[in-house]
Amino acid sequence: MSSFTSDGVTIAYDDLSPQVVQGTIVLIHGFASNRNEGWKRTGWYTAFERRGFRVIALDQRGHGESQKPHDPQAYTREQLAADVLNLMDALGVERADIFGYSMGTRTALELAVAQPDRVNHLILGGVGGKFLEPREDDAAEKMSDAMLADDPATITEPMLRSFRQFADEQGEDRKALAALTETRNMPFDHDALRELPTPVLVVAGDGDKGAGDPEELARVFPHGRGKVIPGCDHFSAIPHALTKAAVFDFLEGVMDEDDFPPFE
Repeated sequence: MSSFTSDGVTIAYDDLSPQVVQGTIVLIHGFASNRNEGWKRTGWYTAFERRGFRVIALDQRGHGESQKPHDPQAYTREQLAADVLNLMDALGVERADIFGYSMGTRTALELAVAQPDRVNHLILGGVGGKFLEPREDDAAEKMSDAMLADDPATITEPMLRSFRQFADEQGEDRKALAALTETRNMPFDHDALRELPTPVLVVAGDGDKGAGDPEELARVFPHGRGKVIPGCDHFSAIPHALTKAAVFDFLEGVMDEDDFPPFE
């Protein structure tokens, strides 16, 4: 394991380079996941390396082998994005493609909005039109309660129970995850999203009810593309071959315009 310190918090990461580097990708996993589960086990490390990408993947603070503060103030979106930028600086990476999944999309998007000159392409996975909707007032409290529940069988909402089971399977620190959910982040400025100069791909499974339509979110960006992965939910879309195909077509600039709706 490699690690570095970002604003006093130890961050674990992988940095893998093929013999001939064609590009650099930074991978940002989702809530209750980690770099090994979210990217290595699902085949993304191998897929990117085969295409000549230098692969950089971190455990976001509160996850995996990174440090896990229990203070909600340690998990602002700005701090999570700063961890990624600090890692890029530490590794001498000026610009990279950025790929975030689920919660990782918020970190990735915060980075792209704050430092667009550091991002070549932006990939947002496991999100869609519901990203633009106001967050339910009690959503954070429900997730926090699910993480802290003594018995996961008492969690009645299927999605919350799935995340709790996933956290338990990964051996994650549930108090740290609860603290993360309790952090108060302002919604993204939609005007800032409309002005983002970076090419953006939004991809999600058609059964990902928590994400909504990725094409709806993609329309917000001036250079956005949306892709629906058939037959997938939030979790099964991550390793799917069609998700990988969409990502590499996007990065290689060979996506078929007929795959996408017209953008306003």
